[in-house]
Amino acid sequence: MKRASIFSTAIFAVFAIFAFASAAAAQTNFAVGSTLENFSLSDINGKSHSFNSLAGKNGTVLVFLSAQCPVVKAYNERVNQIAAEYQSKGINFIGINSNATESLDWVKSNAAEVGYKFPVLIDKGNVYADKLGATVTPEVYYFDAKNVLVYHGAIDNDRSGKNVSENFLKTAFDAKLSGKAITKTKSSAFGCSIKRVAD
Repeated sequence: MKRASIFSTAIFAVFAIFAFASAAAAQTNFAVGSTLENFSLSDINGKSHSFNSLAGKNGTVLVFLSAQCPVVKAYNERVNQIAAEYQSKGINFIGINSNATESLDWVKSNAAEVGYKFPVLIDKGNVYADKLGATVTPEVYYFDAKNVLVYHGAIDNDRSGKNVSENFLKTAFDAKLSGKAITKTKSSAFGCSIKRVAD
């Protein structure tokens, strides 16, 4: 009886450790200061692109997008404007769609409707959303010229765009481009949850 109890306790401990590890994996956070290794994903037309081939000489932004999220829809015009403005300054944008609930045709037609000024890549199985710890759309990751993460979070502090008082991403760009330290390297991203394959 005592041996059975010890065995049961051991089994419970193993499952508890496994559950903790799984929870920790689900909350993976690619921290500011980490370097992103080169990777390749296919775009909405099936063409493969590497991160390095799309990177800007002064930095690169990964922005997690959605075809259906109303928050993304509210940001699309702003995202396009920022992307166009800073592309001329050597910072490129790359869109990533990791939503398991959005078909390729849907994402493709939405990208055409919005008229994104940058490529949109498909993250099948939300592999890179998991790697970076992305949870919502839109959520941005700004990497410097050496692929080091220097800012992560929200684009600005207002969903509607009518009452923006803090331009987190643009402020990070301007600081980096002028050789100054980025004072706010992280903010809380807000929007629609990324629909993962296991959800």
